[in-house]
Amino acid sequence: MSQGHLGECGRDVSTRLAGRASRIRRGIAIVAGLVAAGGLAFFATGAEAAPQPNVNQVQAKINQLTSQFDKVSQQLDQASQQLSTAQSRLSGVRLRLGHARAEFQDAQASVAQTAAAAFEDTGSTSIAGVLTSGDPSLVLRQGSLLMELSGNRTAQTRQLLADASQLAGVEQEMTRTEAGIAGLKHQLTAHKSSLGKLIDTQKATLASLTAPQQQTVQTNSIGGGGTSSATYSGTTSTQGGKAVAFAYAQLGKPYQWGATGPGSYDCSGLAQAAWAAAGVSIPRTTYAQWAALPHISTSALEPGDLLYFDGVGHVAIYVGGGDIIDAPQTGLDIRKIPLAGWYQSTLVGAARP
Repeated sequence: MSQGHLGECGRDVSTRLAGRASRIRRGIAIVAGLVAAGGLAFFATGAEAAPQPNVNQVQAKINQLTSQFDKVSQQLDQASQQLSTAQSRLSGVRLRLGHARAEFQDAQASVAQTAAAAFEDTGSTSIAGVLTSGDPSLVLRQGSLLMELSGNRTAQTRQLLADASQLAGVEQEMTRTEAGIAGLKHQLTAHKSSLGKLIDTQKATLASLTAPQQQTVQTNSIGGGGTSSATYSGTTSTQGGKAVAFAYAQLGKPYQWGATGPGSYDCSGLAQAAWAAAGVSIPRTTYAQWAALPHISTSALEPGDLLYFDGVGHVAIYVGGGDIIDAPQTGLDIRKIPLAGWYQSTLVGAARP
């Protein structure tokens, strides 16, 4: 074979090898692309199992949880108030029964003297222990024997047993009441803690939004917008004006569940304190306020009127000019806020103390 022919053959082989290598590279690139695309598609399928909520979904969830949190807070206020009332009532009963106990102890001494001979005849010392015991239930258990041994002290012994019965009943009532309310308070506190964690979760979701989106959500949430610093220049010649002046003076103070001042307030505590400053006593919780106070049309509002929101779970003070002063929720200070957004959408009605 000639040298030229060999050269042509070499060039043909080189060309064929180069073409084959090019096709292999293209094939590898195509396979790699398919693998990469398949991998990305597989990854995307797994990652999209929990899509990111949009602004409206975040807004709705935060408002829902805030409303639930507010209702639980008011229920906790009610439980605390019920416990305090029960304790005060039972303390009064105990005080009255203290006098009956003194009379009861005098009767015990008289009956013990009358029955001394009977004790000696029977050789029993158990009745002597009953007549010196301060336990009304023990006395009641031996009531029949006390009556038998009372002799001419029957009337006094009957009174003694009546007082013992009343005392034992009240003590049992106190125990049941305190245990029941404490259980309810514990349950509601646990519920409130759970809701607080959920709200924190939603706030974390809110933090993932853009600044304009966050502003939209915050403006339409409870406590959104407004100011925590303003000066009242209106009248104080009316009770409503005095209530408003008091509310202005609390701007910037922190919200705290269960607080009634002077350093912090919850929503109903602020409303109660404002009207107390005007010389008017109103109930402690939003539910009790709404039930007790005269309702008025929201088209005839005057400064000092109380506005109730979200199923009567929240209250704020109307201060005129389309504004309210509110103790919104944990983490926010008392603010002067336009009656718009969350407040406008959840408004139930108004009352005037």
